[in-house]
Parts: sequence; structure tokens; C-alpha cells
Amino acid sequence: MSIKGIFPIDKWDFESESILADLPSGDLELLMIRKSEHVYKKGEVIFREGAYPAGIYYIANGKAKKYKVDGEGREQIIYVANTGELLGYHAILSGDNYPDSAAVLEESIITFIPREDFLEAIRQSDVLNRRLLRTLSHEFAVLANSLTMFAQKSVRERLALQLIVIREKYKVDFKPGMPVEINMGRDDLASLVGTARENVVRMLSEFREEGIVETRGRKIIVLDVKKLVKIANYR
Repeated sequence: MSIKGIFPIDKWDFESESILADLPSGDLELLMIRKSEHVYKKGEVIFREGAYPAGIYYIANGKAKKYKVDGEGREQIIYVANTGELLGYHAILSGDNYPDSAAVLEESIITFIPREDFLEAIRQSDVLNRRLLRTLSHEFAVLANSLTMFAQKSVRERLALQLIVIREKYKVDFKPGMPVEINMGRDDLASLVGTARENVVRMLSEFREEGIVETRGRKIIVLDVKKLVKIANYR
């Protein structure tokens, strides 16, 4: 089912897919003039934290995770980006190196846009400038909500909330009443929730017993999103 009206998904999901949508043709041509397209295999790294930002990345098809790695090599996923979203532009706008890493969650087609072309498009396009400012403001609000979630919610609530958010990203040709299949490994899901893998496995078993999800290998099929919303205890 749709979650419209029962959960404020816009408070948890970036809107960078709207940056290039219907961009004036001249602005888009300027941005894409020297683009290159690459196929990334599942798990392949797009860029690493601390690296020089040679350009930005557009997800033409697929999904990617933005993540940080701590001193012991443990990943903390910050965000899952979907088809149509941009990666890496924050570093160029701030004049810093990449503040996080990105890797694909499934085989994906990624378009690389050189730094110089991105900056030139910004200089010449008022539309692109306005969209970037709006998107950055929205992303700040989303990240603030995420920080609050980690500080105030239990692991069970966080798992339910993340399943709601990720479910939206895995909708394909969705129609009301259709179950949504999430294809994400337990390690990545645990990193996204901020807990140990065994906790995620145990709670997914509980959700399965409660008729909320079905699992088939690494795939998670959401059967009852209303129950997830209730468990997430979002206010």
C-alpha cells in the first residue's frame, strides 16, 4: 500500500532526484557535455572518504549507499541513494574532499560529470542554483531527523523506520496493494539501522512471525507497512 497520509516520507528521504528533472535543455547540455557512463558491479566503490572530488556522480540506474568508516573499519550507512540522484556534489560546493564514501548496492549505471562542467553549469544556470540550494536545505533536515532517530529510538523502532524508508526506494511499477521487495544484505541493513547484524536477523524473525514481512534469502518483502509505521512510533 501507499504510505501517503500515514508516514511523512519526505522527512526521511532526500529529493536530489529533482535536481536534474526538466532542467532547461541548454543547462543540461552544459552539465553533460563531457559525461562518461560506467557500469558498477554490486559492492563496487564509487568514491572514498577523503579523496579529491574530480566530479559528481549521477545514478542513471541502480542504488548506492553513502557511508562513513570508523577507526575499526566498521561502516555506518548514512543514506541510500536511488536512480536519478546525485552523489558527491557537496564536496565540490564546499571546496573540500569527499566527506564520506559511496558504493553501489546492486549493479548500477553511474554517470560521471567532471568537476569543471558542474561548476560551469552552476555559474550559468539560475535554475540549477536554486534547486541545489533547496535540496541542500532539505538534506540538512533529513540528516537532523536521522540524528534524532539514533538518539531517541530503540533498535526495533529504528529497524521499522528504515524498512519503511527503504521500501519506498525499492518500489518498481508499484500499484496499491502490491508487496514491495527489498533486496539488501543484512550487514548493510544493520549498518543503516546502527546495530549488530544478529540484532537485525533476530528482529526480522520477529517481524516475520508477526506477519509484517516475509524473507527469501537476502530479500525482505514488506507485507504490512501500517504495522511498521506503528512500531516506528514516529511523532
